[in-house]
Amino acid sequence: MSVQQRVFNIANELLHTEIAYVSKLHLLDQVFCARLLEEARSRSSFPCDVVLGIFSNICSIYCFHQQFLLPALQKRMEEWDLNPRIGDILQKLAPFLKMYGEYVKNFDRAMELVNIWMERSTQFKTIVQEIQREERCGNLTLQHHMLEPVQRIPRYELLLKDYLHRLPEDAPDYRDAQKSLELIATAAEHSNAAIRKMERMRKLLKVYELLGGEEDIVNPTNELIKEGHILKLSNKNGTTQDRYLILFNDRLLYCVPKLRLIGQKYSVRARIDVDGMEVSSPTSSVAVARTFLVSGKQRSLELQARYKHLQRQKHTQVEFLKSQKSFSCDSYSPVSASQSCAELGKRAPTPIREKEVTLCMKCQEPFNSITKRRHHCKACGHVVCGKCSEFRARLSYDNNRANRVCIDCYATLVGVSPSPAGLTSSSHRRRSILEKQASLAAENSVICSFLHHMEKGGGRGWQKAWFVIPENEPLVLYIYGAPQDVKAQRSVPLIGFEVSLPESCDRLERRHAFKISQSHLTLYFSADGEELQRRWMDILSRAGRGEEPESETMRAIRSTCTAHSLVFKSL
Repeated sequence: MSVQQRVFNIANELLHTEIAYVSKLHLLDQVFCARLLEEARSRSSFPCDVVLGIFSNICSIYCFHQQFLLPALQKRMEEWDLNPRIGDILQKLAPFLKMYGEYVKNFDRAMELVNIWMERSTQFKTIVQEIQREERCGNLTLQHHMLEPVQRIPRYELLLKDYLHRLPEDAPDYRDAQKSLELIATAAEHSNAAIRKMERMRKLLKVYELLGGEEDIVNPTNELIKEGHILKLSNKNGTTQDRYLILFNDRLLYCVPKLRLIGQKYSVRARIDVDGMEVSSPTSSVAVARTFLVSGKQRSLELQARYKHLQRQKHTQVEFLKSQKSFSCDSYSPVSASQSCAELGKRAPTPIREKEVTLCMKCQEPFNSITKRRHHCKACGHVVCGKCSEFRARLSYDNNRANRVCIDCYATLVGVSPSPAGLTSSSHRRRSILEKQASLAAENSVICSFLHHMEKGGGRGWQKAWFVIPENEPLVLYIYGAPQDVKAQRSVPLIGFEVSLPESCDRLERRHAFKISQSHLTLYFSADGEELQRRWMDILSRAGRGEEPESETMRAIRSTCTAHSLVFKSL
């Protein structure tokens, strides 16, 4: 294709898009605006100023294009063979495009008026919807058609840039086209800014409809950062629940699905301010894959991404939030949910999962489903029994409403130590030798994990428990009912025990099993995998011989130092 043909095609495209654009202006001025003005003047259903405020100077824009620019382009294309140029026309008429400034400047206000009066006036809404159903509207809304003038100036700029790129520099039309581009580019800057605003407003309107209008978010200062489905882990048993998160520049909305026959809607369950919000990966030894923690003043959530790439997207949003001065992304440990005295009651705790606790974290009594039920302290997040949490204190993060709290938090928040009969604060009670909190021991352990265990001749079958060998007691095995228990069920000194695989006569019927034996005591264990079985057998064998086994941290450090030493030796 020759250069002349390409230049002609661009000029011809400009003409055809101008014809389509003038028909859109006709729809706005001669149909929408005219019919609404007629209703306002004849029946006073709504003020005329509302209509004039919506359509601004659209009448002047329509007249300019319909009476001047379009006829000039049509005439030029008819005589293209004699005068192949459009730069002179655009240079002559480009100054008139300044009138778009008034339309663009009024655009946000126009959108707001349309939304207000669609709700406020039945007649206004009826007229707009009747026109939108006409074939010439192409199933598009009034707001969509109102965006056309804002988008037109950038369209001129793109076509003219392409025209100049194809046009030889020595062509007679080159200087006129170049001057036209400069004039149009100035007008396009204002239109591009309005387009970006409109796009943000569209996103906000979509979310507003998704929430059924219950959240006031349609505001020029609001910016939608991210929205989408997420799984929320239950505080009770760790099961996942389908939820919807919507992140703005100032708040995070935690939403639950609404039951509807047509169209998905959501209800806001919690609003978390970005100011003071913390996001981190869980540090618990039993953390679920692809999970992360959101801790805010009003609510704390443990969430799970459906796929790995969604978790990476979460970190992208964290980078944005880091740029907000008030946002914190410091490490946060769910296993130590207790907060400092200064923060207690001022921000929501991250509750410890109920299934990770078998004993009350205050009185160390075992839970049961009838007389010793589990409760969460709303101040520190610990799982406690009813007797240890029969106190109520006002929490500032919950609008100073009274909430169930444990005895220690009550004493801190109210300043009075309750002393019902037989009840003493956990800080003043004599501690048992087995009162070594599982989560704290696991943080500084040689090894820790779930195992199934059974004692030979004990009369009980296989039971699942949480096993820890602490770093500060590397020759003692602690057995806990769950990873967050504050008291071990049993401790086993390991010196003198021999570690081996079960014999065929044992008939354990479990995979990855091993046993430790000493005198008349034999304990059987079963791991979830072969690698975990190997690690436990190696560490227990060392402890049985009286050797202090290395922790996972020290083993990693030694491995790194050895690697570095080999590198230096090779240099």
